[in-house]
Amino acid sequence: MGEQLRALVRPPRVSVIGGAHAEPPALAAAEQVGTLLAAEGVTVVSGGLSGVMAAVCRGAVAAGGTTIGILPHYELEAANPYVTIPIATGIGFARNLAVVLNGDAVLAIDGSHGTLTEIGYGLLFFGTVVGLGTWQVPGVVPVGTPTEAVDALRPLWQARTRAPLRGLHHPPPALMLPPEEGWALQPDQPKR
Repeated sequence: MGEQLRALVRPPRVSVIGGAHAEPPALAAAEQVGTLLAAEGVTVVSGGLSGVMAAVCRGAVAAGGTTIGILPHYELEAANPYVTIPIATGIGFARNLAVVLNGDAVLAIDGSHGTLTEIGYGLLFFGTVVGLGTWQVPGVVPVGTPTEAVDALRPLWQARTRAPLRGLHHPPPALMLPPEEGWALQPDQPKR
C-alpha cells in the first residue's frame, strides 16, 4: 500500500546526467528529452549547472515541468535559471551520488569523467543506465534519439526499483579487520 500511495503522491523522477561543456547536438537532444519527460509528468533531476544539465532543465520547464538541481556548491544561486528546485550541498563532486539516487531511472547524455562516475553509481544502484551519445560501458543501454531514450526510461521509472546492493551491507571480513601492526601494502605485494 505504501508504494502505491507514494506513486500517487510523488511524480516519477529521472536523473539526467551529462557534461557541463557539451556540443550543440548534445544540448539539443537534452532539451528535447526534458520536453518529452515533462510531457509525461516526470520530474527531471540533474546536477543543476550548465551544459546538458541546463538544456534538459530548459526543455522541461518550457513544457511546464519541474526540475531539481542538486548543486555541488553552497549557494542556491549557482543553479542554472531553469532549475525550479535547487538543492545546495557544498560537497563538490560527491553530489554526483545524490543526483543519481534522487531519480527513479538514469539517463546519460554526452559527458566526461564526472558523468562516468554518475554512470557507475547508476549501474550500482539501478543496474541499468540509458545512454544517448555517452560512454559505452557494460550495463549502459545505448539509444539513438531523445524519443528512444524516453521510451527506454519509461519502464524503469514506472518500476521504481533499485538493484540489489552486493557487499555494501556486509563488507568482506578483510575490510573489517584492523591491519596487523607494522604491516604496510607495498606496490609489489598483492592485497590480502
